[in-house]
Formats: sequence, C-alpha cells, structure tokens
Amino acid sequence: MGFGGVWRRWRPGRRRWLAGAAAGAVLVVGGAAVAAGGEEQVAVRQEERRLSMPEVPGSAGQVSIDTSFFTTGSTPRPAVLLAHGFGGSKDGERDQAERLARQGYAVLTWSARGFGASTGKIGLDAPDREIADVQRLVDWLAQRPEVQLDAPGDPRVGITGASYGGGAALLGAAYDPRIDAVSSQITWWNLNEALFPQAVGGADGVFKKLWAGIFFTTGSAGGLTGGQPKQQDGPVGCGRFSDELCAMYDRVATTGRADAEAVGLLDRSSPSSVAARIKVPTLVVQGQQDSLFPLDQGDRIAKAVAANGAPVAVDWFAGGHDGGTETSERVEGRVAAWFDHYLKKQDNDTGPAFRVTRTGGLDSTGFEAVLRGASADSYPGLGGTATRTVELTGREQSIANPPGGAPPNISALPGVGALSQLSSVGAGLAIDFPGQFASFDSAPLDSTLHLTGAPTVTVRVQADRPDAVLFAKVYDLDPEGKQTLPQQLAAPLRVTGAADGKTVTVQLPAVDHEFAVGHRLRLVLASSDLGYASPVEPATYRIALAGPLTVPTVDGLHTEAAPLPARVWVLPLLAVAVAALLLVRFRRTKVARYDPALAEVPLRISGLSKRYHGSADRYAVRELGFRVERGQVLGLLGPNGAGKTTTLRMLMGLIQPDEGEIRLFGHAVRPGAPVLSRVGAFVEGAGFLPHLTGRANLRLYWQATGRPAEDAHFEEALAIADLGEALDRAVRTYSQGMRQRLAIAQAMLGMPELLILDEPTNGLDPPQIREMREVMIRYAAAGRTVIVSSHLLSEVEQSCTHLVVMDRGRLVSSGPVAEIIGGGELLLVATPATELAQKVAELPGVGAAEAVEQGLLVRLDGMTASELVAELVKLGVPVEGVGPHRRLEDAFLSLIGGTA
Repeated sequence: MGFGGVWRRWRPGRRRWLAGAAAGAVLVVGGAAVAAGGEEQVAVRQEERRLSMPEVPGSAGQVSIDTSFFTTGSTPRPAVLLAHGFGGSKDGERDQAERLARQGYAVLTWSARGFGASTGKIGLDAPDREIADVQRLVDWLAQRPEVQLDAPGDPRVGITGASYGGGAALLGAAYDPRIDAVSSQITWWNLNEALFPQAVGGADGVFKKLWAGIFFTTGSAGGLTGGQPKQQDGPVGCGRFSDELCAMYDRVATTGRADAEAVGLLDRSSPSSVAARIKVPTLVVQGQQDSLFPLDQGDRIAKAVAANGAPVAVDWFAGGHDGGTETSERVEGRVAAWFDHYLKKQDNDTGPAFRVTRTGGLDSTGFEAVLRGASADSYPGLGGTATRTVELTGREQSIANPPGGAPPNISALPGVGALSQLSSVGAGLAIDFPGQFASFDSAPLDSTLHLTGAPTVTVRVQADRPDAVLFAKVYDLDPEGKQTLPQQLAAPLRVTGAADGKTVTVQLPAVDHEFAVGHRLRLVLASSDLGYASPVEPATYRIALAGPLTVPTVDGLHTEAAPLPARVWVLPLLAVAVAALLLVRFRRTKVARYDPALAEVPLRISGLSKRYHGSADRYAVRELGFRVERGQVLGLLGPNGAGKTTTLRMLMGLIQPDEGEIRLFGHAVRPGAPVLSRVGAFVEGAGFLPHLTGRANLRLYWQATGRPAEDAHFEEALAIADLGEALDRAVRTYSQGMRQRLAIAQAMLGMPELLILDEPTNGLDPPQIREMREVMIRYAAAGRTVIVSSHLLSEVEQSCTHLVVMDRGRLVSSGPVAEIIGGGELLLVATPATELAQKVAELPGVGAAEAVEQGLLVRLDGMTASELVAELVKLGVPVEGVGPHRRLEDAFLSLIGGTA
C-alpha cells in the first residue's frame, strides 16, 4: 500500500534515504524555512506545524498530526492536499510538494496517524479517524491567507495520493464536499474485495495472505527499513494498529477466511461504501504491475465516479505495488495538469480519457523495457470496445491441492514488477507444479491479438470437498513452447458448492498484452499460489472447459512513439562529458545541424575522411564526396579495402568521421540522430534470435523501435522475404539464403525513405536474385532511394541507375551507369599487339584505349568503328577481330587500375 517508498519503486527519488538527505539540506525548527532551488527555481516557503485532532469525533482524547505547508507567495491560490503511502510519512512527499508549490499551489502534506511523527493508532483510513483528520486539514486551509476561497470556510482544494494516500483522497472527497478535484493512484475501491478477491460468487474470497502479511508487518514494526521497531502500547505484534484491526488480522490470518466483522471493518475503509458521494473530477492512475490493487480496482473507481456525472480519466501505467520501471515524472505532470484545469480553471489539456503504458521490446542494453503510451478518447472499461473469441482445447483434468497448500505455485511476487513488465518480451517468473494445474491451449494465432482488459472463460469445477479454491491465469505460449505470464497476475476464485460440480464464469486478470502471430493462449487453473491462502487440507479437483475464452480488445487505442530511456544516453554522456563537450563545440562551429536546402536530398557526403586507431598514415576513407537523389538506385563499388563498409557505417551513425560531413535529408548525421529513423539498413549481416521464428524476430525488432505496429508494413516486408511456411520456423533452421532474405525484409520494415543493402544477393539462388533486382527497382520507382554494395557487377549493371566507385578510400568515379561504362561506343579489338595501346589512345576521335587479356579495349569519342579499323591498319596493328564491348566489369577494372 505504498510502504514509504520501499514498495513504491515507481517513484524513484522518494526512498527514505533520499528524503533524509533532503531533510538535512534544509534546517527547519518549528517555524518557517526557505528551501532555495537552482538558479531558475522559485524559492519555496515551508512551514512546519503540529495540529491537534480529536481521537474520534466528540472524544476528549487528542492526537497530534505533523504537517508541512508549502507555498511560493502570499497571494491567494488553489490548495493541494498531498497524502503519503502506507509505511511512509510527509517527508517522502516533500519533493512533489515543492514542485506543486512552484507551479502556483499552496500544498499541505501530513503524516497520517501512526506514521512519522504523528501520534495515534492506524485506523486504515477510517472515516472517524484518518478521514476526519482530512476534513480538519481542509478547515485549516480555509483559514490561510495564501489559499483561494470559493466561499467563507470553503477553500479551492484538490487532493492526491498513492496507495494508502489514494484511499484517503477518494474517501476525503466523499466525506468533504469542499474538495474540488481528486487524483488517486494505485489504490483500492473495496478493501475487502482487494484482500479477499474472488472471481465467482461465494461466501468470501481467497485471502491475499502474502500482501496482507507484509502490510500488517510493516504497520506493526514501523517499516521495512531494518531499524528497530517503534515501541507501542497494546498487544505484541500490533504495533501502531488499532486494537480492532489487530484482532481482525489475527483472526483472518489464522483461518484464511473473512468473517462478517472483518468484512464490515474493511468495507468501512472503502470508497465503495460511499460511492454516490464522489462527485468531483477524478484522475484514476492504476498500476499494471500490481497484484495488491489490480486494474479492476481502478476500473470500479472510474465507473462509480462517471455514474455520478463527474469527469474521469484513467491511466494504466507501468508500475504498481509489485514494482515496475516507469518513473513518476509523467504521472506527476499529469496530476498537475488535472489540477490546473479543475482548480485553476485553465483551458489546458489534461491528457486522454484513457491511456495505457505499453512495453515495446528492450532497450539497447537488453535489460530494460522500452515504454510507450497508447491512448483513446474514452475509457472502454475492462470489457474493451470489442471482443474476440478464442477456442481452447483440452480434456477434463484432475488436479490436487497439496496438504498444507505447499509447495505452492508462483505467479506474482511483491517487488518483481520489472520482470512483470519484461514478460511481454519473454522474461518473467511463474511456476506451476505438475499435478497442481489444468491447462487448455488455443490453436496458433493467425493474426496479432492485443488484449486490453479482463478476459473471461466458463469452466466446470468438481471437488471432493464443498469448496474449491483455484487460481486462473492466461499464458502467452510462443512457437518454441516457452510460456510467459503477462504481468505475472493470477485471478483467485473460491467456488462454493463444488462437490456436485458447478459451472462458473471466471474473470481473469485485467492486463494489456499483445499475443503475436503464431503464438498460443494457454489457460491454466492451478490449485495453489504463493501469494494466497490455499486450503490446508488435501483436495482433488476436476476441471473441464465449458466455453471459449473471450478476449476484450480496444481498437481505438493510438500508440505513440517510445522515448529513449534516460539512462541509455545519460550514463555514456557522463562518462565522456568533457571530451564530448569539446568535440561537439568544435564541430558545431563549422557544421549546422540542419540545412533546409537539402531537405529533399536523401544523401550528401562531402570531405569525408576516417582513420582507425593505429593507422596514422593510412586512411580508410579520405576526402570522399558524392550526392544521391530520390528515385536512384546507387551502386557502391570498390575492391576489398576500398572503404565501402566504413562509409556505410559512418552514414548510419555507427562510427564518427574524423573530417567532413554526412547529411540525410538535410540533417547532419550523428549517433542516435532522429533522421536515422528514415533509413533502413542491412550491413555486414543481421543478427537474429535463433530460437525464435522469423516472424517473431521481425516483430520483436519492430517493437524495439517503439513505433506503432501499423507503421511497420509487415505484409509488404514478408512478401519480399518470400519464406513461406519457414517464416513460422525457428531461425536456427534457416539456410544462409533464407537468413539473407529475412534480413532484407527487416531492413525494409517501415518502408524507409533510404534503404542501404550490403551484398543483398549473397546466398540467393538465380530466381531470387532476379526478384531482388526487381524489388530494388520498384522500391526506388516509388520515390525512395536505394544504396547497394555488391561484388556481382552484372547485377549492379542491371539494377543500378548510378554508381560510386571507390579505391583505397578515395572516390574514383561517380555518375550514371551509362556514363561510367562509357559515353561513346566501347569496342574490343582482338589483336596480339597490345603494346600499342598508348598510340591508339592518342588517335583523334578515340577517348581511351587499354590493353586487356583479349586485346585492346577502345572507347570511341567521335570516330566510327570502320574508321578505327582503317587507322589501326595504318599503324600496323594486326586486327583479328572487332566487336562491341560495353561491360561494367571492364570499366570497373579500368577505373581501379587492374584486377580486384
């Protein structure tokens, strides 16, 4: 439930050691202090106060609530109440409080009862305790001159918080109509159903014992920081909890069942008990990596507030109580925008009605998921905007609940949210023990299936006991048989009356997950789970399918491009900061990043030079320059060591030139330049994951770009690959030619404006070579540009419109193919007198003449063939035969001065 930043990993910078360090930077002694930020930051005034509150309404007993008030001025402005998570205190909220204060709000944070320096016992957001405190904090704000009033005693105020603080925000808005806007984050709607969830009707749900144990241990011991627990009056093990909560936990933890008194106590602390009272604009942020308060809790919040006629927006972010990696900056920015609109009455954008953070492959390190957002104009709920029926197969199966519920199967574990997120790209932690689960599979998917919401399925359950406790989950099964559990979530259910057999409809966990083509869906119903209380008595269940799996989808979601993870560029930048600054500064004085005059020129290279370390006197590329226009197919030719590959690598930003510049569509090329997204490349071979299919490799590659799937043009690329059934086989079974075709298809994903191919016909048979030639010609005819490096000169001659010939790093020749081969007629004169080549070349009307193995290769420049023969006879050259000879191979050898 927050756990003071220990469990809220989605809010980096909020950990207690950081809070302590920040607290040490500002000296606060009872009165006011000023925390000055950087040079451009506005100074924030912080005021510390302890406010006395009745222990319960009407009682003589008092509790002391520790508060901090933040503002940047004394003029009236809207206020924000900022609540902390379970196990935390007001200190963990100071950074956000200062940011909101700088944005023009008067911000009040406080430590809830039993936390931080506040006294009293934890009542779990009880209406007559913690929520009554919220109402008195609103009273206090109404007396402050810095706070804007809507009426006497009625401040303009919003409230926000995560987990425990999110529950306080919703309940506070329900019990105090003066609160004007709410942002709740990773919190609960019904605490009883969150801790005792169930997917079908029954006496009670399945006890979420692991989370409940962590929760009560945290409250009892004063946190999970490893320090000494705070001594409290009352029973040992109860810590700061109220006596009634302590007694309730002892009962339910012993029996694993919720009695009527426990249900009533938890319902009292649930916003669902006062659903009709929440009538203010509400931003609902719920975590996808959250087995404590899953997405269904946020769904119920949104539906209830919308039913009351208030504006609602829903945000599913990549984090939650299980961990996760999405940082809080975006969420905090959205909260501020929400309050700007509904408290400041600004005409600003509050964000989409529905947004979900999606995982788009892995970053360049291979360890962190790339995140991108998808949004829709309305919230679809867990049922989506449409559904897809997936047929499952499998016979009736018998499974066992082990004695004592051990060993348990594993789905989610607190703190493994990062693995939960990576489950979409094949990583994760999920274990089902043989004999303890039944499974049912679908056929391989013939098209991509993007699940957004909570699937449902109907099954028949029979047990040798009155009740059956099961845990339902849907795995993603790839063609190699590897299964991953989206977000590591399972849906528990207690089926009552199962002794005689019972048919029930199960609602599975709400997730956002894409099942790729060729993958299967696997429904698993397990008899135990590490996070829950299973029956301790051994039992046997019989499970059978009674209907298909119904999968919700949301067609209106529009996916945005993924931002580059900050650490990908921050860490290298820090490592080379001084050198990079000097180098960039020197180069930028000479080279503008963008030249609008070249906006329509796919490529211009000028003055390009590169020497590798240890080759002081030898250039890999030296003073190279040429230009490529739209619609051209350019052949890059040269013998081994000519510098072709070095040039291509510099062109793609993989290595830096020593001198000169490369411009793509007017933009100067540098590592990571955005313009490189307009380039598709296949250079020096392609690396594929051998255990995945060709199709899966292409889709995983595209996911890593963070671009929408609809922009990939998969069908066009797959048609180019022409792999047939092999596309759905593991790449390790491919021949060299098949790998080559797959690599070319990968380069063409997204239909880039500039396509670079290095030896594209290597490994292809003659029909495939001809098809590749036609593909390149058609590709350029559509207004795009192709650069191809190849040793098959006959293919270059047939497919390329222009040539660049390099030798020893320098440009030898460039221009149209016909011009390179020769503008005039090229004749082969069969003669043994090759030593006379120089005299022949000096004849008027002859452009060039050189000795070749068969005789003399003569390029005419005004002279006719008959006139050439006559002049040769005059020179005494024995002519054995004369014939036309227009071959790129000969021109190429002539240009580089010999054999390659």
